[in-house]
Amino acid sequence: MPLYEYKALGTDGKISKGLVEADSQKNARLKMKKQGLMVTEIVEKNTMKKSGGASLPFFGNRVSQEDIANMTRQLASLVKANIPLVDALNALVEQLETVGLKSVLAQVRESVNEGSSLAKALANHPKVFDNIFINMIEAGESSGTLGLVLLRLADLKEAQARLKRKIVGGMTYPAVMFIVAVGVLIGIFTFVIPKLQQIFVSMNKALPLTTEILISISAFTVDWWPAIILGGIGAFLLFLRYINTKGGREKWDRFKLSAPVFGKITRMIGVNRFASTMSTLLGSGVPILTAMNIAKNLVENVHLARAIETARSNITEGQSIAEPLKRSGEFPPLVIHMISIGEKTGELPAMLKNVSDSYEEQVTTAIDSMTALLEPAMIVFMGGTVGFIVVSVIMPLMEMSNLSR
Repeated sequence: MPLYEYKALGTDGKISKGLVEADSQKNARLKMKKQGLMVTEIVEKNTMKKSGGASLPFFGNRVSQEDIANMTRQLASLVKANIPLVDALNALVEQLETVGLKSVLAQVRESVNEGSSLAKALANHPKVFDNIFINMIEAGESSGTLGLVLLRLADLKEAQARLKRKIVGGMTYPAVMFIVAVGVLIGIFTFVIPKLQQIFVSMNKALPLTTEILISISAFTVDWWPAIILGGIGAFLLFLRYINTKGGREKWDRFKLSAPVFGKITRMIGVNRFASTMSTLLGSGVPILTAMNIAKNLVENVHLARAIETARSNITEGQSIAEPLKRSGEFPPLVIHMISIGEKTGELPAMLKNVSDSYEEQVTTAIDSMTALLEPAMIVFMGGTVGFIVVSVIMPLMEMSNLSR
């Protein structure tokens, strides 16, 4: 059902804004009139495509993981209170403020009201609800534990969003420092050094080697800046094209796992995603083969995914998960040990939850440590560069001062 954005005049003379759902603009006006509002402006809000989920052109309409987690927790509370699903969805549509998610849920509600299952209705919006979400909802509906599954889904989405915030937050400050440093250096080489060069030339004396290097870098930057920019963009695009090939992706993913400092964090993030996804899916009644297939696609590393796929193939042959993961060499021994214990005791979801919690803490600690190392490294880099520039500039000026005496 279409969603309309309106401006209306209330009985108290105040202008109000909001969203109303109706099958036509005429019915939307009638609906607002019954509420005592005189509509002054109303337009259809075309923020979502019926077939593909989200076409989110503006940040205001973007559906974030936090929005989905909050919606899922609210829906879980309504379902556990034995409120019919259509009524629960209707309540959510009425109170949601995110326009994109509001429109999607309105379409989901209509599908459910027409007899579709919740999982199938959500599957019509793959850009908003991923495979984990849909498979867990399907398992919850078939087992009659939809409320519990929704709570677990909310926990999983919140954990994923929390981990993403930690990674982005840890990398933001060093990235900003680097960009500012590069910008300052470009400004010095482009505007400051050329003016000083004129003074150095007027001295008519041989310049120190460091000053000659500084002038050469400045001249190259001024003369070739379009080529530098285009070359940088071209190199970046070629790199993206290369890592999208099979061989390039494998080499790049291997580098990400073996790189100093970053490699350890990348592996821990992959293990955390695998463990948290498997724990949530298995605990919600999703079959283990389906769970592993979903987890394989979420680790975002071909080498970890290959190890998971091998373990999945072993299960179909009646073997364990732990052994092929161990042979791959991609998963830490402690993780293998806990998975093995979980398989033997029949408590695999609980063991995977412990692994997930442990690795989330380790990722946080590793990011904090890396940030603590990057900050002084950036300061040393900036200090060394500025020191080189200062020495290169001051030495000729000092010689000029001595000559003037």
